[in-house]
Amino acid sequence: MDSGLDGKVVLVTGASSGIGLAAARAFSAEGAKIALTYASDADGAARIAEELGAAGDRALAVRYRLGEPDSPAEAVETVRRRWGGPDVLVANAVRRTGRRAPGTRHEDVDPAAWREALEDNLADTLRTVQLVLPHMRDAGWGRIVLVSSHVAHDGARGQEFYAAAKAALHGYSRSLAWDVSADGILVNSVCPGLTTTDGVLANLPAGVLDRERQRTPTGRLSTPGEIANAIVFLGSAANGHITGETLTVAGGR
Repeated sequence: MDSGLDGKVVLVTGASSGIGLAAARAFSAEGAKIALTYASDADGAARIAEELGAAGDRALAVRYRLGEPDSPAEAVETVRRRWGGPDVLVANAVRRTGRRAPGTRHEDVDPAAWREALEDNLADTLRTVQLVLPHMRDAGWGRIVLVSSHVAHDGARGQEFYAAAKAALHGYSRSLAWDVSADGILVNSVCPGLTTTDGVLANLPAGVLDRERQRTPTGRLSTPGEIANAIVFLGSAANGHITGETLTVAGGR
């Protein structure tokens, strides 16, 4: 199956670790040029870009920080000046703000905190999509993959506002498809289950991980590479007619 990604310009936000890093590597393996974004670790992102082919002008580290109003435009413009495009956007960057503190109720959360959660995890993503669409429309081809979260489906105590931001991506892609599909642009969401990223393995107790495995039909958690494979398919020419959908990759959950 031909992915049609050789030479395509792919912008992956939040690509310095976890699912974003796995996606950047997977797109690179298909011959794409990778613009991978980082929030603060410029040196780490530069090392990843070097691994993916920066010396051959096949990879570029770009600063992109959620919560900074000018950051999406600056990142997209950096990519455009270097290579043109982008042809593919993977919106994976996330900022976990607005989590409800233990012992507090939903109504106790400061509105400033939950507005920040929505601005960072929803508004900045939507703005980035707006910025990449003109090139895709002109080219008559584009792919947009929005990375959601299992929390949007399953819920999680204290994460109401983060869940709201992620769930909104499902309706957004469904409706945006009506506006962009006639121009050759397909937009979808990927909803990962709990995934064995370094952050998850380091921060969740072993008992919680075991419980989640037992609740999953496959008996295990998703790997970053498995999520990346789904992202690459939806973000490639191999996906010819899937748009406005949400693909859950969670082992049957």
